[in-house]
Amino acid sequence: MIRVLVVDDHPVVRDGLTSLFAHAPGFEVVGEAGDGAEAVRLAKTLRPDVVLMDLRMPGTDGMAATRELAGTTNVLVLTTYDNDTDVVTAIEAGATGYLLKDAPRDELVRAVRATARGEAVLAPAAAALLMRRVRTAAAEVLSPRELEVLRCVAGGATNREVAAGLFITEATVKSHLLNIYAKLEVGDRAAAVTEAFHRGLLVPREQRFSP
Repeated sequence: MIRVLVVDDHPVVRDGLTSLFAHAPGFEVVGEAGDGAEAVRLAKTLRPDVVLMDLRMPGTDGMAATRELAGTTNVLVLTTYDNDTDVVTAIEAGATGYLLKDAPRDELVRAVRATARGEAVLAPAAAALLMRRVRTAAAEVLSPRELEVLRCVAGGATNREVAAGLFITEATVKSHLLNIYAKLEVGDRAAAVTEAFHRGLLVPREQRFSP
């Protein structure tokens, strides 16, 4: 039996979630909370397997409550907000998963079961936001000029062609390449291109050179 604590500041939402899991096989709703402080208090007392946590609540919000419960209780954030800041902050705070309130009932039930097992659960929109954040962070590994050089190299350009296309000297191209090798921890241009695609620094459409 999976023990669930429902946390939301809207009584109608709490009632709906409580009814859903009260009638779903293998679940028991052990309590309800209308704010983060109450959620933390009840979670420590009732020891649920999963806390369904809203984010935006008066007083102590869901993010703060999640942070306080991290490492002791599996928290599945259930919210209407899907911006990348909330997703990343919730995961960093210790949430096991992040789901949106418009998720179908069957998906929500499956998500709570997975969360109870300690498995990470992400709404598709949240997963897409995280992927974009990761790719952005990866792109920041190299400077804009280094990325330009690498795009040219990926397109098959020689050092001389890269220099001509970017209006820099061949010595500067070589210097950029050495920096790229060091940052990507590789030993040659082919390995640099391979690693760049692997990290998401380059995408297939960039695999060309225009002098």
